[in-house]
Amino acid sequence: MRIMGLDLGEKTVGVAMSDPLKITAQPIVVIKRSGQEMEELNRLVREYEVEEIVLGYPRNMNGTLGERARLSEEFSQNLQKRFSLPVKLWDERLSTVGAERVLLEADLSRAKRKKVIDKMAAVFILQGYLDSRGI
Repeated sequence: MRIMGLDLGEKTVGVAMSDPLKITAQPIVVIKRSGQEMEELNRLVREYEVEEIVLGYPRNMNGTLGERARLSEEFSQNLQKRFSLPVKLWDERLSTVGAERVLLEADLSRAKRKKVIDKMAAVFILQGYLDSRGI
């Protein structure tokens, strides 16, 4: 049983997965938002035996919520209905910045960073959640 982390973007959904002990997060895939993303997420939920989903919740730097947060709330409700799993909204401020920094330190080209940034942001979201559990 694992926990899935998601970074919801306008065009893609970055996916990360915990290890079976729920200690570390690993990048899995970037799914294009084409209306079929729920089918791909369903496949991953079954394959990895997901028991909980953590969805990035985009707050403004001052803590307020904007339009992107509302879209994440709607997506969260859709996930709960579709999979009957608990879905936690997790503050994702600076997750993309952190992911970008790691990829820059790895000396990846701009084109390669663009392909993986969303799943790395999902790793930051999920790892933050896992660390907060104090296990």
